[in-house]
Amino acid sequence: MALIVHKYGGTSMGSTERIRNVAKRVAKWARAGHQMVVVPSAMSGETNRLLGLAKELAPASPDGGHYRELDMLAATGEQASSALLAIALQAEGLEAVSYAGWQVQVKTDSAYTKARIESIDDERVRADLDAGRVVVITGFQGVDEGGNITTLGRGGSDTSAVAIAAALKAHECLTFTDVDGVYTTDPRVEPDARRLKTVSFEEMLEMASLGSKVLQIRSVEFAGKYKVPLRVLSSFTPWDIDIEEEAKSGTLITFEEDENMEKAVVSGIAFNRDEAKISVLGVPDKPGIAYHILGAVADANIEVDVIIQNLSKDGRTDFSFTVHRNDYARAVDLLKDKVLPTLGAADIVGDTKICKVSIVGIGMRSHVGVASKMFRVLSEEGINIQMISTSEIKTSVVIDEKYMELAVRALHKAFDLDQPTA
Repeated sequence: MALIVHKYGGTSMGSTERIRNVAKRVAKWARAGHQMVVVPSAMSGETNRLLGLAKELAPASPDGGHYRELDMLAATGEQASSALLAIALQAEGLEAVSYAGWQVQVKTDSAYTKARIESIDDERVRADLDAGRVVVITGFQGVDEGGNITTLGRGGSDTSAVAIAAALKAHECLTFTDVDGVYTTDPRVEPDARRLKTVSFEEMLEMASLGSKVLQIRSVEFAGKYKVPLRVLSSFTPWDIDIEEEAKSGTLITFEEDENMEKAVVSGIAFNRDEAKISVLGVPDKPGIAYHILGAVADANIEVDVIIQNLSKDGRTDFSFTVHRNDYARAVDLLKDKVLPTLGAADIVGDTKICKVSIVGIGMRSHVGVASKMFRVLSEEGINIQMISTSEIKTSVVIDEKYMELAVRALHKAFDLDQPTA
């Protein structure tokens, strides 16, 4: 008997019929003798609906003045889906109980809308499992030291599931989504994209950070830190599929490299439309400037991605970086109000019509010329590169958003990702 965590996305929970199918699938695993913990997302579209209501009443203030209330509101979506799933499981004849994050005590910090998990009290869950119950725990949320409900950011249910699996030392965490695994790139952009049977933790971490929507990056970080076996598979296969076949389907995220991984120079193409570029022009080229600019942005809980500082000319330089498009207006206002007056910069300009395209692969460690090949392919397609960022196993470029799909398809073909593996 193994302890298994199932995570179901919003599409999988999108209607009572789909919730009923989730319950049947979970029941199949429970009847096979496994201890089951299930972490569902809110029903598809529910979080957007709730936040839309809040936006009608008041737009978000630059200092996040009502972010606490947004968390209080958004958390109800997962609470509803968890209760509905527990009811469906009971209708299947199983003992089931649902808990909100504050009841299990998923402890987080107080960064509303972007909270991070600090600890999980698993005593109550273990007692229920030992009593033969299926335990349903809300994803996406927790509670801070002051007892306030917090949420983990969009896609946070992935993180909840992996963190709970780590705390319980689960045998495996199965993430059921509306796709049947991790692909070489998004099949909606490149129809010849292939599903990967395995992908390394490092590659998955890069793909998640670079815009792949299959898993939230923090869920991959948790999986890597606590060595949680993690599998991505489809919730739309028939619920009565043979359990042994289901347990081997999808994509397994592994923690050990093998020879086959080394053969593929590039494993996938990731992209992100949600980027915006900010340039602070004509800043003094002296020590502390980067901290002066980015420190203020970080203090506002805005994440910065690609960073470039141009060569100095006449003691001045231009400093550019990218942020999530949702944070763009707030970051620009912050810089104009608090940084520009004290920095002596000439101006602040921005561009919200950019995207980031990246190649990822462990094989890049042992192969030279991969980045130059990427640049050549983009050049041949007439695509101008605005910014470049690299690591040991990835190369990212910022380009005009209108060229994104062309870039992805060209790179996918150039690195033979459309060819079946041996």
